[in-house]
Amino acid sequence: MRTRSLPQLVRRATRFCSDQSGLALIEFALTLPLFLTLSLTGAEITNYTITRMRVSQLALHIADNASRIGTGSQLQAKTISESDINDLLTGAGLQAGSLDLYTRGRVIVSDLEPMSNPNTSGKFRIKWQRCRGAITTHKSSFGEQGDTDLDGIGNTNHKATAIDTGATMFVEVFYEYQPLIETSLSPSRTMIETASMMVRDKRDLTKIYNTENAPVSSC
Repeated sequence: MRTRSLPQLVRRATRFCSDQSGLALIEFALTLPLFLTLSLTGAEITNYTITRMRVSQLALHIADNASRIGTGSQLQAKTISESDINDLLTGAGLQAGSLDLYTRGRVIVSDLEPMSNPNTSGKFRIKWQRCRGAITTHKSSFGEQGDTDLDGIGNTNHKATAIDTGATMFVEVFYEYQPLIETSLSPSRTMIETASMMVRDKRDLTKIYNTENAPVSSC
């Protein structure tokens, strides 16, 4: 059996250590996991941010539309009906588009009014509340129909109120985010966005009219 001398082995080891062929491939293989993780995280966070912005804008649109609904001329107080509210919620679903709002989320519309006129106590009540969406386990985080003696409605430092002769429409949109990749890369799986708009037109606040016997989108 032929054996190699020590100098030959040293020379071969030296050539092996200095051989740089395939170095780029090895470096790529080592950095690929980190590169993929950063790329996927960036894509996930971008998609999450865009989705959250869409949900936030949707809440604002619903509140704005809710403050405008009603039937009547400029010379009399407008009345609202269950049909108006149902049209409002249907329009929200159309505006949501690919978000699939009523399958993955829930919309809660609350009517906030002063306890009295003049409202000397500075307290408010939720006169009525309407909801739509398959996630029925989610209840309003800010109050339910019939709640009284409220300081307002909304987050602690940003509570919405209403003027003595008017009402404020408060909208809460709950949405279950569907990540691009089923991992923990997205910041959160649930979103809650709120918005409020004061009713600008004079509105009949005595009740919700239901002249067409429309179904009630109760909560």
